[in-house]
Amino acid sequence: MTGEGENGNKEYSHVARRHMTSWRVDTMQNTQNTPQANAAAGYLDYLRQEERSAATIEKYGRYVRAFLLHLGGAAVTRDAVIAFKEAVAAKYTASGANGMLAAVNSFLDYLGRGELKTRLLRVQRRMFLSPARELLRGDYEKLVRAAKDRGQRRMGLVLQTMFSTGIRVSELCYITVEALAEGRAEINMKGKARVILLQGKLCKKLLAFAKKQGITSGSVFVTRRGNPIDRSNIWKAMKKLSFYARVAGSKVFPHNLRHLFACMYYKANADIAGLASILGHGDINTTRVYVSTSGREQLRRLDALMRTG
Repeated sequence: MTGEGENGNKEYSHVARRHMTSWRVDTMQNTQNTPQANAAAGYLDYLRQEERSAATIEKYGRYVRAFLLHLGGAAVTRDAVIAFKEAVAAKYTASGANGMLAAVNSFLDYLGRGELKTRLLRVQRRMFLSPARELLRGDYEKLVRAAKDRGQRRMGLVLQTMFSTGIRVSELCYITVEALAEGRAEINMKGKARVILLQGKLCKKLLAFAKKQGITSGSVFVTRRGNPIDRSNIWKAMKKLSFYARVAGSKVFPHNLRHLFACMYYKANADIAGLASILGHGDINTTRVYVSTSGREQLRRLDALMRTG
């Protein structure tokens, strides 16, 4: 299954992460103050001007530095790009390697060397979700109860907000006091703007929370210093919460709440176009991935088919 995942489908194996860590260290040591390093720095500035997200800039920068390390100071040629492709294909999952190759292709476009771009690895799309990674409605409810029992009110409200709206964790900053008062929030991400409707019950909960926290305007989910809460901290908090909720950690990460919302919405409405609009997808095929049935459901359907045959 492919998708835009926060973690989910783009997570790498333990070995892959270890390789990447060593690449990061070696890259920082060997690609500074060189023409290629300067080009990489210019590329990151270009991404900022294009208003790409901070996470994308960090990730693409990391992958481009890995590419430069692989070159070892040699010229950027078609053969060098193919050699890099073969190297990452041998070390990473297909989806992980494709993430790196997409960054390199983007970098080559920036350099005006688009003719050197390489094709991504072909990945067959999964037609069902892995049960080990599928967050169910019951799992979500356990997480919310655990947050309440442990006095983690903000974390519980973060879970409820993401589940009720389908927003990305990076879009929580758009849940403001003003938006709650209007019952709608305008999301501006990835060069696109969309409006999402906020449920009345959720608005009441969040406004009560904001009032107790002394937040009279702006984002509701902020740190003590008033900055938007960091998504890595949310990820870590969710992992810890999964232990107390007795929900498998492999199921618990922010993006899975978005998937759960999509599945629940589609099950109730069967409106793929409307769901794509809510999620902010430019390509409806991306939305189709979100509503793929689980392996458990696929097996149930096959069993039913065999019984009627």
